[in-house]
Amino acid sequence: MATLPGRRPIRGKIRPPSKKAATESLFDTSWPELASAMTTIQQQKANTLSFEEVYRLGYNMVIHKYGEKLYLGIQDLIEKHLKTEAEAKIVPVLSIADASPAEGVELLKAIQRVWMHHITCMKMIKDILVHLDKNYVPQTRLPTIYDMGLYIFRDSIIRSSTHPIQAHLQLVLLNQITQERKGDVIDRGAVKASTDMLLEMKENNGTDAVYTADFELLFVETSREFYRLESEDLVRRFDPPDYMKKVENRLDEEKLRCNHYLTAKTEPKIRLIVEQEMIAKHLKTIMEMENWGLKQLLINHRLEDLDRMYRLFSRVPDGAKELQNGVAAYINDCGKASNAGVKASTQESQEKGAVPGVTVALRWVQEVLDLKDKFDKVLALSFAKDKSFETAINAAFERFINLNIKAPEFMSLFIDNKLKKEFKGKSDDEVDTILNKMTTLFRFLSDKDVFERYYKQHLSTRLLLGKSVSDEVERGMITKLKIECGYQFTSKLEGMFTDMRLLPDTMSSFKDFLDNAIEQPPFDLHTTVLTSTFWPIASTPIPCHFPQNFLTAIKVFERFYTSRHNGRKLSWHPTMGNVDLRATFDSKKHELNVSTMAAVVLLIFNNIPAGESVSYTAIREETKLPDEHLKRTLQSVACGKFKILVKEPKSREIEDTDQFTFNAGFSEKLTRIKIQTIASKVETVAELKDTKEKVDDARNHMAEAAIVRVMKNRKQLDHNNLVAEVVAQLQVRFNPSLTMIKRRIEALIEREYLERAPGDRKLYNYMA
Repeated sequence: MATLPGRRPIRGKIRPPSKKAATESLFDTSWPELASAMTTIQQQKANTLSFEEVYRLGYNMVIHKYGEKLYLGIQDLIEKHLKTEAEAKIVPVLSIADASPAEGVELLKAIQRVWMHHITCMKMIKDILVHLDKNYVPQTRLPTIYDMGLYIFRDSIIRSSTHPIQAHLQLVLLNQITQERKGDVIDRGAVKASTDMLLEMKENNGTDAVYTADFELLFVETSREFYRLESEDLVRRFDPPDYMKKVENRLDEEKLRCNHYLTAKTEPKIRLIVEQEMIAKHLKTIMEMENWGLKQLLINHRLEDLDRMYRLFSRVPDGAKELQNGVAAYINDCGKASNAGVKASTQESQEKGAVPGVTVALRWVQEVLDLKDKFDKVLALSFAKDKSFETAINAAFERFINLNIKAPEFMSLFIDNKLKKEFKGKSDDEVDTILNKMTTLFRFLSDKDVFERYYKQHLSTRLLLGKSVSDEVERGMITKLKIECGYQFTSKLEGMFTDMRLLPDTMSSFKDFLDNAIEQPPFDLHTTVLTSTFWPIASTPIPCHFPQNFLTAIKVFERFYTSRHNGRKLSWHPTMGNVDLRATFDSKKHELNVSTMAAVVLLIFNNIPAGESVSYTAIREETKLPDEHLKRTLQSVACGKFKILVKEPKSREIEDTDQFTFNAGFSEKLTRIKIQTIASKVETVAELKDTKEKVDDARNHMAEAAIVRVMKNRKQLDHNNLVAEVVAQLQVRFNPSLTMIKRRIEALIEREYLERAPGDRKLYNYMA
């Protein structure tokens, strides 16, 4: 402190300069230098700068709390620079951008040059002002310097309020894509650079790309109009196979386009447009075209085109369902045609007074099998084994198969024919393949119990006459049926095999019995003993007047059998046996193997003088055979290949007025001749009616048994639940009607198996 003499000391103060003044002085001196450096960078002369000095200028301004002015200054500097760039490099190109596609590409390139230069500058500026980004920007929640530069480019260039850059950019991009869709070559690089630029720029929320609002929305809508017009044109000019190829090509092109120069996020949107406009709106048109629509593709087995149709239709809602309905409709049409063929053949046979032959049944089943094979292949190779298509195809087969009331009989006849004849010489794999196919058809049957009835009849004939190819194949088929329907379904079939297996032991015992017997049969007797509950045998044998020597042999066997099985009763069935006869003709002796009924008929002529005829009525009176069986028997020996009897007048059918004479002049090279009964026929209307009545009776018993089983287990149950459980049990064998179940319940109530609960008529109690 300085003092003057004689005076009090003067106290002085030294004050620091104002902080505000110092800061303003720092900004005033630093900002011009920093702005000049930014301009130098924008002028592409960054190599003349000292980045350390420029960085320190920005750093000092931030630490002296001048971040806001610095941020705003940089923002203003960038805006002015970009407006100048737009005026100088982009606006001049706008006027020529619409002249041609090539000129449009020049606009893309001009914008791209400005953009790339701007990005380069912003990266340098960001590195210089890194301290501003780390301190000031987070506090104020402003965009970083780099992001701020992108926003400015968006608003000053792309969405310029003074120049229509945005509209021209959109138009050029859309025109370029349209040109490529039409087959022209475009500058993909220029388009990709533009879309990448739009993708990098963001909206104010920082997440959505400018690409979406400024290009994608417009691109999707213009694409919709393009494909709407193109689809209407193509569907008029091309058949479905060619049209579908073009649709497939368009989908591939759009996917490649999005991968190459748009973005993968656009691909689902544009794909949806193509699917809606080119597929969904033309589903029925494509399927129903007369030339190469779905029906023609199926008829001609165009698997590749069907595969393409499946893949395209599966892309759109209800497309797969429409295709399934179309396929099912075609199968139904084919099935109706086959059923109509059966009906026509049946009517033709009836008009001629004949019974439809087994050929009708074989043809129908083979047509169904061929159709199933065809659609199995279509399902595997064209519909990718799609479960929904498999379900629709199976439902269609089930529908038309069950419209043919003779389907169970036809299937059994077909299997019978295979097991008797056509499996000879075939390998195990071939046999198994055919049996598997028949099992599949059997699965479609709703009346499985009717099939079982016919199958038992045909199996019994094969076993008794020894016509089956092999027991192993027979058992294989029964095993497949057991897998489908359970043990109960095949128990009687297996019982038939058990009887045949016990036959050798029975005949061996009979032979031992004869060794010690006083009375011997007049001829060699081979008897097949069958359990009546297993075999499809009428409870009462058909009437037949056996010759005396037949009756003697029968009595001997009955004596043997009753001695070993006390209480069992034997019934002799002439329809199920065969006899070997020695016949003497003028030229030669022959051994004839004929049915038992045929032997009874032929033996009548032993007592008739040579050359004399016997009337049909006399034969009927002598044999006591019913007309149905007698006529079939006479057809086999008088109208077949081997005419042992001569019929007058000559015709295929047997009439009551016919006369028969032993054919002494019969001649044949073979010594042993087997004369088969007339081949199996499809049932007549009367036989079908009789079968139906028997089936209905059996179904009534099965329904009552099911009702009792359910009620015995539940003790008390309401009507609806009882019906539901009974239906579930019976569906394995047949589809029961609700009316039938209701009647069976009423019948059981009357017989006091069930009772209605007091006070509630819909509730049943089981009565023990």
